[in-house]
Amino acid sequence: MSQICPCGSALTYSDCCQPLHQGLKTAETAEQLMRSRYSAYALKLGPYLEQTWAQAERVNNSLADIQQWAEQTAWLKLEILATDYTANDFHFVEFSAQYLHQGKRWLMQEKSRFCREDGLWRYLDGDVKEHQLLAEIKRNDPCPCGSGKKFKKCHMLLNA
Repeated sequence: MSQICPCGSALTYSDCCQPLHQGLKTAETAEQLMRSRYSAYALKLGPYLEQTWAQAERVNNSLADIQQWAEQTAWLKLEILATDYTANDFHFVEFSAQYLHQGKRWLMQEKSRFCREDGLWRYLDGDVKEHQLLAEIKRNDPCPCGSGKKFKKCHMLLNA
């Protein structure tokens, strides 16, 4: 049985973000890049995250820092709230994401800005609209990732 992609698309990982992560495909839209970056965080693929950052911002985000954040964080759920492709130079994707960090569950909502570099979509920066601590998840609660498993049998294991 194939693994469902962490980005929430309901496709299998092999049919969704994996070809981008492996360099077999490139993102056709800013939303597709956003989803692949979320999956890369969930799967702790620091080199992909660094590679898909716009050149202007890479100097501010070292591979070591990116990888450390990915290793310390368990990503639970991504929801795309809006896309805006009306500007020629930049495209925007607004999303909310839930994650576990240091044993606590957080919600972050961001409007991300993407640009094209050498014909490829790259993450430039984002405006965090909300960042809040959420209620604790109990061991027997359903995991917020949507797996259908109890939290103790799913992401609780990843954030112990």
